[in-house]
Amino acid sequence: MPNIAVMLKQEITRLARRETRSLTKSLSKASAQFRKDIAELKRQNSKAHAEIVRLQRQLLKGGTAPVAEADTKKVRFTAAGVTSQRKRMGISAADYGKLIGVTAHTVYKWQHGAAKPRRAQLEALAALRGMGKTEAKARLQQLGAKAAAGRKKKG
Repeated sequence: MPNIAVMLKQEITRLARRETRSLTKSLSKASAQFRKDIAELKRQNSKAHAEIVRLQRQLLKGGTAPVAEADTKKVRFTAAGVTSQRKRMGISAADYGKLIGVTAHTVYKWQHGAAKPRRAQLEALAALRGMGKTEAKARLQQLGAKAAAGRKKKG
């Protein structure tokens, strides 16, 4: 008789372990993923802390506030660059100005070094650098269509 009791106890233990394993399998997977996420967050926190310390040191040394990350991407401007880009696109100064949102006279001043574009205009100039002839002409047509629609509404 004791063998049956021992066998029954062993079978119950085996089934309980099997059931426990199946129930905790998803929890252990989730726990492993959480550990990975926590490790990644710790790495990000460490990088952010190091960046804060670097910026504080830079602030103490330089005495000026550090520039934001978006401002660090500087757009170079040269008068010859505006001229060559406009000629490459094959458009007039007036049309080039329309693409940027300025007058032809402003473009003329930029090309001759009499003036420099503002930050928003520099961003527009940078956006035009990747634009080809056909895209520029299509955009000019869109701007012309919008202007014509605006005139019809007013008149």
